[in-house]
Amino acid sequence: MTTETPFPHPGPLADPEWLHRHLDDPGLRIVDVRSGADAFRQAHVPNAVHADYAAAGWRAAAEGAPGMLPPVDRLCDLVSSLGIGNGTLVVLVANGLTAGDFGNAARVYWTFKVLGHDRVTILRGGLAGWTSDPARPVEAGPGADPERRPFTASYRPGLRAAVDEVENASETGHSVLLDARSLAQHRGEEKSPAARVPGTIPGAMWLDWERLYSAGELKTPAGAVPEDKPVIAFCNTGHSAALAWFVLSEVEGRPDVSLYDGSMSHWTQDPSHPVVAGGT
Repeated sequence: MTTETPFPHPGPLADPEWLHRHLDDPGLRIVDVRSGADAFRQAHVPNAVHADYAAAGWRAAAEGAPGMLPPVDRLCDLVSSLGIGNGTLVVLVANGLTAGDFGNAARVYWTFKVLGHDRVTILRGGLAGWTSDPARPVEAGPGADPERRPFTASYRPGLRAAVDEVENASETGHSVLLDARSLAQHRGEEKSPAARVPGTIPGAMWLDWERLYSAGELKTPAGAVPEDKPVIAFCNTGHSAALAWFVLSEVEGRPDVSLYDGSMSHWTQDPSHPVVAGGT
């Protein structure tokens, strides 16, 4: 039976050079979360297993919203099927080209953290960063076929904002409601198909989430988000907000950041929830 090596955690972001050195280490599982099986079969990091962000089961439709956190037991089954145990170090790989690409990995990273699994990291620059050096190998084909491993969650509810917490934040200002969508959607000028009506949650501030990721590198918001209150990040379906959560929580190290996974798709399902045109 293979034992897992106790090599150090590289932090929330793993450099391609680090992964290249540890590529064949037991106890490490590379999980490619890019959407689309064809792209994965054409090229991926060696030893990677594919767990499509859109199709593998990382998010679930519930309560009228398409991007909710699935039941914990279902997520544990998914994680186990990827050959991940409680001691496994998980390296998540996205395309690495855009903020939306990184959002895939950030949302899955958040999911692991919610499950109580801290041994998770995201490959800096994604597959684009990996392939930028021809010395780093690339594989084609179906990828790894791992043996199922037992995985037990230690659920962390504090990382997931419930709707009553969002209601309280909107009514009292106790927490910063951080809208990580386009400015047009924040202002109510445009609407995602996932939301019932246009607009934003009363009291929310807007953050240009696309500027948090550029040329394969993360950018911090440089004090744009107040530091004297907890933060609840939201978007339409909990995708772009996951990038904002990752930057504030994992890069800046703020301990008081949560994600409203249902976001506007969930908020607007209840007609009693107020929606307003946001400012800048």
